[in-house]
Amino acid sequence: MRYKPVTAEEAVKVIKSGDRVHLSSVAVTPHALIKAMVERGRKKEFYDVKVQHIHTEGPAPYADQALEGVFQLESFFVGANVRKVTQQGYADYIPVFLSETQKLIRQGYLHVNVAMVQVSPPDKHGFVSLGTSVDATLAAIENADTVIAQVNKHVPRAWGDAMLSIRDIDYFVEHDEPLYIHNNAPLSDIEKAIGRNVAELVEDGACLQMGIGGIPNAVLAELGSHKDLGIHTEMFSDGLLPLIESGVVNCKKKQIDKGKIVASFLMGSQNLYDFVDDNPMVAMMDVSHTNGIHVIRKNKKVTAINSALSVDLTGQVCADSIGTTHYSGVGGQIDFIRGAGHSEGGKPIIAMPSVTSKGVSKITPTLMEGAGVVTTRANMHWLVTEYGAVNLYGMSLQNRAKAIISVAHPDHREMLDKAAFERFGPHFHFAFPTK
Repeated sequence: MRYKPVTAEEAVKVIKSGDRVHLSSVAVTPHALIKAMVERGRKKEFYDVKVQHIHTEGPAPYADQALEGVFQLESFFVGANVRKVTQQGYADYIPVFLSETQKLIRQGYLHVNVAMVQVSPPDKHGFVSLGTSVDATLAAIENADTVIAQVNKHVPRAWGDAMLSIRDIDYFVEHDEPLYIHNNAPLSDIEKAIGRNVAELVEDGACLQMGIGGIPNAVLAELGSHKDLGIHTEMFSDGLLPLIESGVVNCKKKQIDKGKIVASFLMGSQNLYDFVDDNPMVAMMDVSHTNGIHVIRKNKKVTAINSALSVDLTGQVCADSIGTTHYSGVGGQIDFIRGAGHSEGGKPIIAMPSVTSKGVSKITPTLMEGAGVVTTRANMHWLVTEYGAVNLYGMSLQNRAKAIISVAHPDHREMLDKAAFERFGPHFHFAFPTK
């Protein structure tokens, strides 16, 4: 086995014009390697290098407008650090289900020339860990012409698909830097109300999927009296830790990966990263496993909690754009909406505030022109706001419009009712939601 570190500057010399470079994601974004790559780009040592990643944290200098023609960003999800340049057209986005990001790589749709990742130091057996992000990075490592790893003592030694032999890596660059820390903001009253409404839908023994942010944390805060919850999710954060410590989350009732908390990437505090480190209860897995519908459905009572930018009166969910302005991405929403829908006793849930921070209704007569439909009306089950929860599955268009209006903000219900009447005609007022 070989382990001969080189400098970042030496390692990135393998990048040449026309290459596609894959970056590991979220908290383990390899910033030392990115910095060295961008320095070469600023010197115009190559052109037309495509940069691929799901979502990174921290600066994204390869997306600088001044480097147009040197780098072209192909993101699978539009994060805050590249949102402005993507909306301006200097960067680009590839619409894809999170579960299929690895498929684009493994089946050769997007050949990776260089994979730049971040890993833990090697153990005595010659294994390193991808730590907090496996996602599509494992597929990139398996298929890349060259793999460069930033070795960082702060990367936790996570188990599951995160473990790699040093034989899978071509260049090692030692550079220690703390992982990105995400601090949760205090929960708002609206988030707390949504959390209570969602928690009432969660049954004992359910297997949960939820992400990061106010609503997931509000839900988790309301689950302290539940029993035997499991976790199979694309990601989780600090809000889950108290439930694990109390034994509410033990994963004993899962049908697959029994006793294991399954995720593909993580982001949160140092406490979260310490919890994951060398913890056999946590399995960091390839996104084809965490987000594969055929895998998700094997667990019973899968309760998938996702959010939205807007929902129309027929149940169409926009979660990736504001009109034609791209905001985020498809992500794993439909993977889990479908997976939970096929799970025995499963509950696919879209949870969101009824209005924006400016008081604009997020429940609308129709989606904005150009808005992306992530979850179709045919996929829609539960819609939850601070005003309640309604199950739209199996409802006719008129009945579901009635149900959706019932959880809209009271200030906007008259407008929505009028819009529904204009759409469906006088019969609308004789339609009644069914449970």
